[in-house]
Amino acid sequence: MLIFGFTFADLLGRAKTKWHIACGMLAIAVMFLAVMQMATGSLLQKESQVLLPMMMIQLVFPVLIYFVEKSKNLQSELADVNTQLVQQEERQRIARDLHDTIGHTLTMIKVKTELTSKLIDRDPSSVKQELNDILATTRTALKQVRELVSDMNFVSLHTELLHCQQLLHSANIITSLNNQCPKIVLSSVEETMLALCVREATTNMLKHSQAKKCQITIHCQNGQYTLVIKDDGIGLQQKGLGNGITSMKERMQILQGQAIIESNASTGTSVSLIIPIQDGKELPA
Repeated sequence: MLIFGFTFADLLGRAKTKWHIACGMLAIAVMFLAVMQMATGSLLQKESQVLLPMMMIQLVFPVLIYFVEKSKNLQSELADVNTQLVQQEERQRIARDLHDTIGHTLTMIKVKTELTSKLIDRDPSSVKQELNDILATTRTALKQVRELVSDMNFVSLHTELLHCQQLLHSANIITSLNNQCPKIVLSSVEETMLALCVREATTNMLKHSQAKKCQITIHCQNGQYTLVIKDDGIGLQQKGLGNGITSMKERMQILQGQAIIESNASTGTSVSLIIPIQDGKELPA
């Protein structure tokens, strides 16, 4: 009876509904009471009292098994949800990287192509150079695709600033760079995040600003590293500019910083990227 009772209690604890468990526990209790009544003739005999603790254990056993199985199922569901969240974050990361890298390069190809189409009639001698630039940019796009596929880890801020200056110059936007704290040492993650934000801000400027001048300033004050990109364009006339602004804010939040975008039709757009300077990275003046 004891072996059957524990085996039945174990199977009962794995039932799918509480109704089945309740019926099984009632059956266990009836089984014990019936056996004790038939064997001893009374439930108050000493022999019957020995079996009462065993009955209580077998009644509790299905409940314990039920909660253990439920905990395992919840852990399995939680693991599935975490896997889905990781996959979703990875998809969003890939989407941001595609938007910030390939989108940026394709914008440059578009600007170069438009410039070339205008030079065909006015200055045919310059067309060859522009076509060579378009070819070089296309190769850059292919390289960026390979880097994304191989999970690109680092983007140099200095290199990205020079690249953006060249891109803006190609679009006839006069660009000046003023780095007031060149000795500040940034981590590879900080450089990569800032570089991608600079790339996104430059892409938005080319697409929407109609600017003629752009000023990039880097300064450090009160333990903060600030990179400001300001143009004299028409501002953010369109509110739905895609994922660019959201991506910049998310990246700065990862670095415990912030991205501030200020726009005005008369003064243009200003993008401020602010991150805290880590301990030991701010060199003495």
